[in-house]
Amino acid sequence: MTYLTLFTAPKPFSDPHISIIQRNALSSWMRLGEGTEIILVGDEPGMAEVAKEFGLKQLTNVARNEEGTPLVNSIFNVTRQSTNSPLMAYINTDMLIFSDFVDTAKRVVEQAKDFLIIGQRWDLQVNTLLDFFPGWEKQLREEVKLNGRQHRPAGSDYFIFPRHIFQEIPEFAIGRAGWDNWMIYHARHQGWRVVDATPSLMVIHQEHGYSHLPGGQPHFNLEESQRNMALAGGSHTMYTVLDSDWQLIDGELRRPRPSLLRILRRAENWFTPKTGERQGFWWALARRFRRFRRRMDKGHGAARR
Repeated sequence: MTYLTLFTAPKPFSDPHISIIQRNALSSWMRLGEGTEIILVGDEPGMAEVAKEFGLKQLTNVARNEEGTPLVNSIFNVTRQSTNSPLMAYINTDMLIFSDFVDTAKRVVEQAKDFLIIGQRWDLQVNTLLDFFPGWEKQLREEVKLNGRQHRPAGSDYFIFPRHIFQEIPEFAIGRAGWDNWMIYHARHQGWRVVDATPSLMVIHQEHGYSHLPGGQPHFNLEESQRNMALAGGSHTMYTVLDSDWQLIDGELRRPRPSLLRILRRAENWFTPKTGERQGFWWALARRFRRFRRRMDKGHGAARR
């Protein structure tokens, strides 16, 4: 029986570097062992060939917006309909994970019913296909500690959750800003436990450019990202890892310890207008807290390198 279904919407495999890092990611997922399933959603160039090569299930009946970008709600729905596993995990196709990914999910399942597991990633430059020889996990972890950098707690690259939640999701464009923030916001406001697994789980993002996006622009500059944020309800729904209400530490769910970044984020969230208004005294105050928090977080990130 499948315990955990990992699903993803890959970028086209036509770019040589994107192809390398996506193949690396899928190869790491395939080493999770029995009880896991991997599903590719979409029909981007090269995806069918990779699905056949790796022996993975591919779902092509995904809805798209006017620009041809797959929609998040459709990706989640078609995957849920194709699997019976009690746990699901959406993960970006450039993420390397280790064997403790499933164990982390199991630890949370033992302590919570409805939950969303998220966490900060580690950024690492990877330019070649990885050799998954015996001991590869230990070597890669050491390389991350030497050459990697922990990403600030903004933007989420994986979501682990029970299959019965997130039944209704707005028509967000995948790979654009805003939808991942809404996932955290929605979970918090549904009363589900939002678990920051950063202290227990290392996930690695293989760095890449934006040549796969229109004009080669970062996703947050695109009109689709602005539409995502509007669908999410505005800037007050742009939650991050700092808005998690639990952490997984040594296998146990614990309340996060107070930190300056979390305090600043709470103040920022408190003053952000819930009307979506982007002007006025309260908006200016929230923006000031956000700028200060980002400066502090940038300094913390440099210290973690």
